[in-house]
Amino acid sequence: MDQKTEPEINVSGLIYIPDFISVQEQDFLLSQIDQQSWLTDLKRRVQHYGYKYDYKARTVSNDAYLGSLPAWLSLLSNKLHNDGIFPSVPDQVIVNEYLPGQGISAHIDCVPCFADTIASLSLGSPCIMEFSNPRTGEKRSIVLEDRSLIVLSGPARYEWQHAIPSRKSDIINGIKTERARRVSLTFRNIILN
Repeated sequence: MDQKTEPEINVSGLIYIPDFISVQEQDFLLSQIDQQSWLTDLKRRVQHYGYKYDYKARTVSNDAYLGSLPAWLSLLSNKLHNDGIFPSVPDQVIVNEYLPGQGISAHIDCVPCFADTIASLSLGSPCIMEFSNPRTGEKRSIVLEDRSLIVLSGPARYEWQHAIPSRKSDIINGIKTERARRVSLTFRNIILN
């Protein structure tokens, strides 16, 4: 497995894995994603696999089942489990497309909907993800490079909000870096009530 690194931002339960996939795997995934249909009910385009998350009700119900993950996502889900990142094979994936200027507001993924581990694979363009702890007021940020995987569990999952600011560039290693199209694949396990 690729080297796991504890990011310097010091958020307990956060693991950052650079170069989780190869350039060829990234190209393959983007090709597969771009052959699928996009939903446009948010400010950004999204695709749901396994189960559809209801953004308005903030729930996942039994009738939200879309079917098993397609083969190209099953390979990654199995890798995440086999590498010890998930205790069981993830059964839900949301693909988000972020164009320059688009982001996602600070949030904690639905606690009653999803199990402890959440992982997100970044494709395309790097960006900065910001973390904030509403209880302590602490703030941290990390650069998500293309092909990297970020894993949230424990405090990083339940106590820290994460966000991607809506802007067209980030300051990365002291250099203004224009954003390009970024696609994220977020893997989770559903908790059905």
